[in-house]
Amino acid sequence: MTAALSNLDRQLVREKILEKYARVAVTPAGCFQYPTGVEGIRALGYEEEWWQDFPAEVLNSFCGVGNPFSLGQIHPGEKVVDVGCGAGFDALVAARLAGSEGEVVGVDLSPEMVGRAQAHQAALAAGRVRFLAGEAEALPVPDAWADVVLSNGVYNLTVDKEKALREAYRVLKPGGRLLLADMVLVRPLPPEQADRLDNWHR
Repeated sequence: MTAALSNLDRQLVREKILEKYARVAVTPAGCFQYPTGVEGIRALGYEEEWWQDFPAEVLNSFCGVGNPFSLGQIHPGEKVVDVGCGAGFDALVAARLAGSEGEVVGVDLSPEMVGRAQAHQAALAAGRVRFLAGEAEALPVPDAWADVVLSNGVYNLTVDKEKALREAYRVLKPGGRLLLADMVLVRPLPPEQADRLDNWHR
């Protein structure tokens, strides 16, 4: 389906995603068909010691589809990129795991989500973590910088998935790890929905 999209369609997808996540930045409640906030965090198996002292505003903003930390560990001193960081929950967990010698960069397309993430960083006084506006297809991160790239429910939203994944591997060091939690189609969409652009952000 990606190859069939016109430049106009690609722009419309981007605009719809930005529109939706401007709303999500206020509150994810009612924006998704799965649990968000603390209910989602617990259901996905995040270790409570990672987040139990996070302020309610940070916890309530969580809208991930999975738990990328279940796929591998973040070690002290590692550099981590969170692609599509949203309001910052996973990046802040990664910063805690990487410790004072580690470094985390969160990147998100939505300026409103980046603003929320920066506010959450300030609320936690979390050091060595930065939040930047940017796209999965063009990460504002140097080559071979990261030990780990993590992402939670973002690649399904990208129009050019191959380019986005190439970017993840560009910023990874040799031997680095990609911890990716996402949604995939397990069966074809009904014909009346197959070509709907709004399927990108449902």
